[in-house]
Amino acid sequence: MSRILAFDFGASSGRAMIAQYADGKITMEELHRFTNDPVSLNGTLFWDALRLFYNIKQGISKAALAGGFDMIGIDTWGVDFGLIGEDGQLVQNPVHYRDGRSEQPFEEFMKRIDPDELYQTAGLQHLAINTLYQLLYLKEQKPELLAATKKILFTPDLYNYFLTGEMHTEYTIASTSEMLDAKSRDWSEKVLELSGILREKLCDIVQPGTECGLLRDDICEELGAPKAKVMCTAGHDTAAAVAATPTQEDDFIFISCGTWSLLGTELHEPCINEKAAGYNFANEGGVEGTYRFLKNIMGTWPIQESRRQWIREGKEFGFGELEQMAKECTPFRSLIDVDSPEFGKPGNLPRRIRAYCEKTGQPVPQTEGEIIRCIDESLAMKFHYSIKRLAECTGKKYGTVHILGGGTKSALLCQMTANATGMTVIAGPDEATGLGNIVVQLIAAGEIKDIKEARRVVAASCAPKTYTPRDTAEWAAQYQSFVKIIEG
Repeated sequence: MSRILAFDFGASSGRAMIAQYADGKITMEELHRFTNDPVSLNGTLFWDALRLFYNIKQGISKAALAGGFDMIGIDTWGVDFGLIGEDGQLVQNPVHYRDGRSEQPFEEFMKRIDPDELYQTAGLQHLAINTLYQLLYLKEQKPELLAATKKILFTPDLYNYFLTGEMHTEYTIASTSEMLDAKSRDWSEKVLELSGILREKLCDIVQPGTECGLLRDDICEELGAPKAKVMCTAGHDTAAAVAATPTQEDDFIFISCGTWSLLGTELHEPCINEKAAGYNFANEGGVEGTYRFLKNIMGTWPIQESRRQWIREGKEFGFGELEQMAKECTPFRSLIDVDSPEFGKPGNLPRRIRAYCEKTGQPVPQTEGEIIRCIDESLAMKFHYSIKRLAECTGKKYGTVHILGGGTKSALLCQMTANATGMTVIAGPDEATGLGNIVVQLIAAGEIKDIKEARRVVAASCAPKTYTPRDTAEWAAQYQSFVKIIEG
């Protein structure tokens, strides 16, 4: 019976969990939790990469003291990367995708290529934060950094390298880059040629469940850790979360809801057609040869950032307190497009929400509860809007929405999603990414047969909550107003 150590990094926090599988269930214990705090320095927003590695070491040390472990896997957010020089060290501290440096390269690249042709190859949502445009920025503005780079490693691959000294690129994380050929599941020579990114800077791609290497001797000695296997698990956190969806259905909707909401379905072939291109859906890599056909939607970031603003103003609200305040407010006073650009950057989100409502001729939310209600209702409406478009692309009908991750803790948002979509919502597990990370390692260890069995195990190991639709006629009527607001 293997002891599995899983590190799950979100955009605002990280955790280390130790897990075992027995009697058809996974038992999981959190050993270490830490914040993930980006640092702004001289106008650039960086990840604190070495501090994060320090916390990986803390997690390994605690796991060693708690009985040891046999395997380690790391999942993180997508698109970002580290540059490794000829000496094996970081060329520069990794830059945060919210930095904004890639916006101009993105706009210029879209002008000089055919976006539809790019979509036909990569099958990915065109977003300025994608790895491709971050690398274009370096190529055009910081060529000396790329010249000094031996290999480009995505965030989970970077930490796997720190732990083992071995360099690999795991498929699910690479699929967020917009540099892969969606059908061949390998680097696209066409995209690399168009962008001028050198293939020699990229590692070969391995599938989730591949062994990366063994924990380095010096780390074992420093931390008193066993010579454990380090696994390329499902390195992208959304791929890990989807792997842990507690369902046996072939056709279902998932919403991996945290700072971002990744809304989609699982397919066995990429969905690359005119509607998918027009609606800007992504075909990202999944476990066991699947695809995550999805849309990036703003998640709980506006709530998190609004709360940070109120804390700056001396109002120390908890998330549960804010949700209760929102419940008590009048419904459907104001709605916003959560994906409008002004809501994606740090700062005074309540002020921007009020300005948006004033600009669109709606009542302006004043209280904290009204702001949170506006965000939650708008998120639920955007979920419905995106599910309708997804179904147009796939030609399938869906009856169930699985909400995974931190968003499951908001009963208000889960119920609103059921109301808005008219679909049954199953919420849980809240630690879906960690569980997905773990089950991929257990499959690699031979303790679980495949992803279908893994999902049965997850369902048996957690207690998802079901929400049935309410007030659907009222939500349907308000949806028409929402569409007018976001489509102009």
